[in-house]
Amino acid sequence: MSSSRARARARALVLAGLLAVAAAVLVTVAVVRDSQAGAVADRCPAGAVRADVRLPADNQQVTVRVYNGSGTPGLAKTVSADFRNRRFTTEKPAESRKKVDGVAVLRYGPEAVGRAWLVRAYFLNQADVRYDPRRKGPVVDVVVGAGFLQLATFTEVSQALVALGEPEVPPGACA
Repeated sequence: MSSSRARARARALVLAGLLAVAAAVLVTVAVVRDSQAGAVADRCPAGAVRADVRLPADNQQVTVRVYNGSGTPGLAKTVSADFRNRRFTTEKPAESRKKVDGVAVLRYGPEAVGRAWLVRAYFLNQADVRYDPRRKGPVVDVVVGAGFLQLATFTEVSQALVALGEPEVPPGACA
């Protein structure tokens, strides 16, 4: 009886080995012959701008340039420091030529769609967003307005991001 058990085990091991080899060959052939490599690029219509809609994994991946559109002296410098304290990369703050009555205006281009989505959450989705398809670079301009009180807390940002959902592809762009 023990020899029949040994033969049964041997057959089972050979069968399992053959199945493992067949699976490895099947996976290798599927990967080598994958025809979806250019599928994403093909879905972008002619004349559309490719936009980066990925949310950044860390605030350090986001660069903001803060402008004071409120008329309150030093507000851009204060808000820029607040963004730095939240681990954002900041450029030198400046005064805006145009005054903003609301909380803030976010200006960004195709390379900064996902980044602007995150920055928007720091204003609890109350910032006016202005997408410019011709704009180059990943920097998000923040024009702080007269209605600004403070940047959101970590918890408020998380809740605002849930309310916003996934970043949306702007009109005339593709992901």
